[in-house]
Amino acid sequence: MSKPMFDAEALISTFETATARQGAQLRKAAGEATLAALQGRELTLKNIRAALKSVAEAASAGAAKNLGAGIVPEALLDQAVAGMDDALLKAVEANRTALATLAAQGADLRDKHMKKALEDLDRMEDTLFAALKKTAQGAGAPMAGAWGQVLEKMQAGGTLSGAQAAATAEALAEQMQGALRSTRAASLRAAQALAESYTAMVSGVLLGMSEALQSGAAVKKAPRK
Repeated sequence: MSKPMFDAEALISTFETATARQGAQLRKAAGEATLAALQGRELTLKNIRAALKSVAEAASAGAAKNLGAGIVPEALLDQAVAGMDDALLKAVEANRTALATLAAQGADLRDKHMKKALEDLDRMEDTLFAALKKTAQGAGAPMAGAWGQVLEKMQAGGTLSGAQAAATAEALAEQMQGALRSTRAASLRAAQALAESYTAMVSGVLLGMSEALQSGAAVKKAPRK
C-alpha cells in the first residue's frame, strides 16, 4: 500500500490559530488527520502507533505556538486526543467488520493470525498511550507539562476506543468459538487465507468508512408515491 499524504503543516496551523471556543473544530481536525495518516497503511499496531505519534506531534507543535491570553495548552491537547480517539473508534469498527467476516467463514480462534488480531485489538488503547507518551517525552516546556496532565486524566478515565476494542475482542472471541463448533467442517483453508491478509482487509474497510464519511450523510430513500 502507498503511504498516504498527511498534511502536518495544516494541522499545526489549525492548532496555532485556534481560539478557546474552537474545541469541536480541533477535535474534528485531529480525527480527520489521524484517518488520513492511517489510510494506505496496513493497520498493524506499529503503523497505528506511528500515525498517532505524527498527529500528536503536529498538534503539540501548533499548540506550543498558541500561548496567548485565554489559551490553555492542555485544553488544546485534550481536543487533539479526543479526535485521535474518534479515529481509533473507526479503526476498531474496521477490525470488527473484518474479524466478523472471518468468523463467518469458519476461522479458528486458535489460528495464530486470529489470536494475534484479537490481541492487537485489545491493545489499541495501550498503543494510543504509547504514542502520546513518546510525544510528551520529546516536547519542551510548557507542552511537556500539558501532556503530563492530559495523560494523567486519560489513564484515570480510559478512552472510548479502548473500551470499545476490549468489548469487541471479547464478543468476537465468543462468536468465533460458537462458529467453530457449528461450522467446524467449513472451508478452513479459505478462512486461513483470509486471516493471512487480515490487516489489508481492515485497511480496506477503514478506507471505505472514511470515504463514506467524507461524502456526507447517507442518501435518503425516495418517498413512496
